[in-house]
Amino acid sequence: MIGKVSGRLDHRGADHVLIDTGGVGYVVHCSDRTLAAMPAPGEAVALYTDLLVREDLMQLYGFRTLAEREWHRLLMTVQGVGAKAALAILGTLGTEGVARALSLGDATAIRGAPGIGPKIAQRVVLELKAKAPAVIAMGAHGAAPVMQPAIEAVIEPVAGRPLPRPAEAGGGAQAQAQADALSALVNLGYGPGEAVAAIAGVAAEDAPGLIRGALKALAPKG
Repeated sequence: MIGKVSGRLDHRGADHVLIDTGGVGYVVHCSDRTLAAMPAPGEAVALYTDLLVREDLMQLYGFRTLAEREWHRLLMTVQGVGAKAALAILGTLGTEGVARALSLGDATAIRGAPGIGPKIAQRVVLELKAKAPAVIAMGAHGAAPVMQPAIEAVIEPVAGRPLPRPAEAGGGAQAQAQADALSALVNLGYGPGEAVAAIAGVAAEDAPGLIRGALKALAPKG
């Protein structure tokens, strides 16, 4: 398994990049959003990767964050959604957009991706809505871009404001799970106040369980 490729950007194509790792060039397929974030040719670049192996094909797919890679893997578990279709969904909506669409059961948003018809979009929502909280919970830890070689890492804020560390909040693992759930819900567009109130009413100890319960509480009634 090739989990990460680091080197210099040699070429950027319509749906892939060529990364020179010191004499060996890797063709890595990426979403439109990932391609747009790539530096100029000759500059340092690093991507988390997945190697997909078929009977007659081996292709690398690249992602700026671990969360993006996990969403890609989850999307491909749906029948009819291949690697390129999953990239199209991520390129159109981004990780936060996919999380929001699944949380709200919004098949129309999924249909906005090129090549995704209404049946596939509905299938994605129905099959992944219950599985999404586990990946949404990664947002607090898996949303930072991969460190670029020879470049100081840039850590992007996940929720727009600092969250308490377990040592500061007390409660150890439970406090961390609550912080992760709060970060994920705020990322989905919920206000900090309503997110905290929803989490407080959920009897769960892990972040996915807290997110799942909070989303139910926050869902429109009627």
